[in-house]
Amino acid sequence: MSDQTTTTSRFSFFTSIITATLGVISLGIAVGTPPLSGPFCPADCFQYPYTEAVSRWPRDYYWMFPAMLFVLAYLVWVATIHQFAEPGKKLYSRIGMLFAAGSGLILFSDYFIQVTIIQPALLNGETAGIALWTQFNSHGLFIALEEIGYLLMSVSFLFLGLTFTGAGRGEKALRWIFLAGFILTIVALIVISVMFGIHREYRFEVAVITIDWVVVIVTSLIFSRTIKVRS
Repeated sequence: MSDQTTTTSRFSFFTSIITATLGVISLGIAVGTPPLSGPFCPADCFQYPYTEAVSRWPRDYYWMFPAMLFVLAYLVWVATIHQFAEPGKKLYSRIGMLFAAGSGLILFSDYFIQVTIIQPALLNGETAGIALWTQFNSHGLFIALEEIGYLLMSVSFLFLGLTFTGAGRGEKALRWIFLAGFILTIVALIVISVMFGIHREYRFEVAVITIDWVVVIVTSLIFSRTIKVRS
């Protein structure tokens, strides 16, 4: 194995581990920070115009910092998948990269806006228009952008799944987990939309985040093992 191939394998291995670690951290903090508005709020829920959310800084925003790093790590990780794809499958991996890039841009921007604009504005009493953007508005722009971002991520799963066609256990697992993630996302969108219509609030957002994060965590760990075996 050439030095260049060895370096690429090591980079891919550590990128996979970093992506999985950031995913676990983000998911763990998010689960430990239940929303104080919308359908899953247990009590003392924030109401429109959500200005009382100022009291939740920084506790309810901790998860966004590793989440921003997670989406960036995901982009790099998908690039490593493209690097190792078979020549005849690089079209699929390239398309997966494009959808991943769109997802990363939307999600990183969405989280960055929350921690750099929304909360500082609340702290300074600048509340005009905040209700539309705050994460506590269960049918606001923050939720909509998350849904778009994670939908695009799930579409990237479809093409990444098509990239892995090998007969090995690792590649089979990657293929079916990626494809299952895409299918589950679409099923969740249809079922929740039919059940709740325009009143679905953040139910689908919670579902798609859970699906996508679990898929990325599991597949990045499997991919790291696959790279380790190859090297």
